[in-house]
Amino acid sequence: MQKNAVMLLALVLWLAPFTALAQDKAAGQAKAAVCAACHGADGVSMMPDYPNLAGQKEKYLQLAITAYRDGGRKHAVMSPMANGLTDADIANLAAYFASLPAQSPAK
Repeated sequence: MQKNAVMLLALVLWLAPFTALAQDKAAGQAKAAVCAACHGADGVSMMPDYPNLAGQKEKYLQLAITAYRDGGRKHAVMSPMANGLTDADIANLAAYFASLPAQSPAK
C-alpha cells in the first residue's frame, strides 16, 4: 500500500508542470471523437460498463489517461488507445471532458 502511495505522489509531482500547459478544448473535442464509441459523443456513456467522462475533474482525467498511457493502469482497450497520446493531447482531452456537464450514468 505504501509503495502505491509513493508511486502516486511521484506521478502527481511529475505531472504538476504539465498543468501549466494551455489546454485547448477544441483540440480535445476533435481528439475525443474516438472516445465516443465507448464514452458517448458528449462524454456520457450509453453503456453502464463504461464510465462517463463529462464533468469529471480535469486533474483526475489527466492522471487516469496518463496512467493508461504509461502503464500505471492497464486495460485491454484504454491502454492501447492512450498509448499514442502526447501530454498536450491528454491535457486537451481532460479540459474538454471536464468542461462538459456531468450526467448520471446509464442504467
